[in-house]
Amino acid sequence: MAQVSKETGMLATLAKRMVEVRLPKALALKERVDRGELLNDLDIEFLGQVVSDANKVKPILGDDPKVLEVAGRMLELYKEITDKALENEKAQKP
Repeated sequence: MAQVSKETGMLATLAKRMVEVRLPKALALKERVDRGELLNDLDIEFLGQVVSDANKVKPILGDDPKVLEVAGRMLELYKEITDKALENEKAQKP
């Protein structure tokens, strides 16, 4: 029973961090790259940390379809950001 509570607590903490920190930051980055702006070193570090953290917590996500759907959508958003940022970088090179 303690294991279930620990995993539930971890998922709640991760969800709170996603809603309060990561999603707003990701949406702000998306707006910037959609305007043609480039990512700076802090932006790239943020995205790298998100991917690293996602790999670490993957085992506790389990098979809950809702959790997996949200995680998948967030990863899609990060991919859209990085794809557009790369496109912007290439457009600025002569």
